[in-house]
Amino acid sequence: MAIGFVLINVAPGLEKKVFDNMIKWEEIQELYPLFGDYDLIAKIQAPDYETLSDIVVHKVRAIKGVTETKTLTGAKF
Repeated sequence: MAIGFVLINVAPGLEKKVFDNMIKWEEIQELYPLFGDYDLIAKIQAPDYETLSDIVVHKVRAIKGVTETKTLTGAKF
């Protein structure tokens, strides 16, 4: 199982629209609006890191209004 925390920047005025779109996805474990350098943070769960990458690249970045993402992935000790 792969977990990623995705920091998302959105074009001004589209934050709620992007949030409402993403909150419906089964891969989204948690989603929160933010103040500061990023507009949203999403906790995404996938079967493996390749699938996690695919979700970020082909789903999150494909949403109209998303301008930037930064993904932090969990590490194993």
